[in-house]
Amino acid sequence: MSPLARRVLQAVLYEAIAIAAVGPALSFAFDEPPTSTLGLAVVLSTIALTWNYVFNWIFERWESRQIVRGRSLARRLAHGAGFEGGLVVILLPVMSLWLDISPAAAFVANLGLLVFFFVYAIAFTWAFDRVFGLPASAVQKEGKTVGA
Repeated sequence: MSPLARRVLQAVLYEAIAIAAVGPALSFAFDEPPTSTLGLAVVLSTIALTWNYVFNWIFERWESRQIVRGRSLARRLAHGAGFEGGLVVILLPVMSLWLDISPAAAFVANLGLLVFFFVYAIAFTWAFDRVFGLPASAVQKEGKTVGA
């Protein structure tokens, strides 16, 4: 699979599962109508989809320059932290405006989602790599992989 096709497939699958899980949770957590929180989930997901593509492109460029190849637990944790950290900075103003709450309240409200998505991002990427194989940036030059 080409790097572009891999990134697009990974991002679309990730966000489709996220909308299915988060839409109902947002409705319950914020006591908002499901149509409103579904709209918010789609907006957040669209932003996250774009960020997912951009972040994975940046991460894989960095990864391809590393001497040690493969995706160890430490590298997977760094990937998850980098993705989620960048995403929170982007999503806070959106959540604050949509839900008509302060940025501080949006941050506090976002903490539960952050914990869920941190674990989800790591687990999803691991599962995706198991099903579709590691990207070329993570494969050993001799064809061996580490942490697949």
